[in-house]
Amino acid sequence: MSTVNDSITRRGLLKRAGLSAATISAPMVLPSGLFGKAAPSNRITLGFIGMGGQGTGRNLGTFLNQPDIAVLAVCDVRREAAENAKKKVDKNHQNSDCAACQDFREVISRRDIDAIVISTPDYWHVPLAMAALRAGKDVFCEKPTLTITEGRKLVKEVAKRKAVLQWGIEDRSLIKYHRLGGWARSGAIGNVQSIHVSLPRKKPFLKDEPSPVPEGLDWNMWLGPAPFHPYTPTRTGPQNWRNITDYSGGSLTDWGSHLVDTAQICAGMENSGPVEVSGVAGKLDPETYQSNAPVEYKVHYRYANGVDVYVEDAGPVDLRIVGTDGWVRCKGWDGVWEASSQDIIRIKEFGKEANFWPRPQIEHRDFLDSMKSRKPPAYHVEAGQRLSTTLHLGHMALHTGRKIKWDPEREAFAGGETESMNSNIYNRPARDWESA
Repeated sequence: MSTVNDSITRRGLLKRAGLSAATISAPMVLPSGLFGKAAPSNRITLGFIGMGGQGTGRNLGTFLNQPDIAVLAVCDVRREAAENAKKKVDKNHQNSDCAACQDFREVISRRDIDAIVISTPDYWHVPLAMAALRAGKDVFCEKPTLTITEGRKLVKEVAKRKAVLQWGIEDRSLIKYHRLGGWARSGAIGNVQSIHVSLPRKKPFLKDEPSPVPEGLDWNMWLGPAPFHPYTPTRTGPQNWRNITDYSGGSLTDWGSHLVDTAQICAGMENSGPVEVSGVAGKLDPETYQSNAPVEYKVHYRYANGVDVYVEDAGPVDLRIVGTDGWVRCKGWDGVWEASSQDIIRIKEFGKEANFWPRPQIEHRDFLDSMKSRKPPAYHVEAGQRLSTTLHLGHMALHTGRKIKWDPEREAFAGGETESMNSNIYNRPARDWESA
């Protein structure tokens, strides 16, 4: 989104942030030991954008538990959310130095911040990550992308900057899903034939009337590059935005970012993608509902190695891998293992398997260690692109009612579809929010 990235000038940022050049350029001198065991010269400084439940509860809370970080700024379009996050940081750091703001540019512009943590709705992920990368930051970003095209641009930008980008997905570090992948790839159930994924169904919400923007909410900044829409109370409700395709893709791109990734790992196709995608979805009356993301859907992915992956929003969460010699399953989110034979579940070591990898640390620690080593984290930018592409292809199939043929090597349509298929229901001209 060029309006976000190209318009970030140093002078404009300083003016918006209320900072002088001397303030930004001056080195920060802090007493040793202030941030736990790590001296200031060894600590990683972080700025946070998006302080909702995931941003404050999961991401900020977990990073604050790491001994070698300092949080210097928090940002949210809701003033109260930013101020509450600042209080949490100040209590942890035992000072009042953390800045709180509503404009992300005030965080990205700071030269004393090493990395940006992005926990916003999906449509902001890539624009914010691109802006942070171009400001010389590493990035920890929630999943997924909004389109295939923007995701590939992000991959190229990370490579160009030699930056570290970690997607905020935990599944590869969770033992329940790590072992599923190990059992599938080590031959414990024979050759994998099919994988069955059940995702929670997002309940659609009704239309409501435009209302005055609440005090403390920057509605223009919340909308950002998305099409203009008057403020309505339910639109920004907890997770409601996920059901609107201006901002996200419903449960397929939300919960699918977790379970479909593990499914592709179990199929041995996490570095590739499907070659055929088809599906059906229920319809929502646009006169009745604000929600328009797919509901009551079934998606069928077929991979070049012959594995079929079936995804539906049948709930509750379930992931079942079927092979020629048996099956394994994780019933419930990070739940209970089941298998065709208990002997399968007794297999615990996969670190020595040539076709698998040791279980990584929690994604936040993995990111910090990657920043220090400059090696890719477990959920590196290309891994996120491959996963998001698979989910977007499913959404295209549901939206168009057509079978999508895809060439994962070229990242191109292979069945005579036109480039317009790639825009589907997501891609729209970016709104010039800075002039609004």
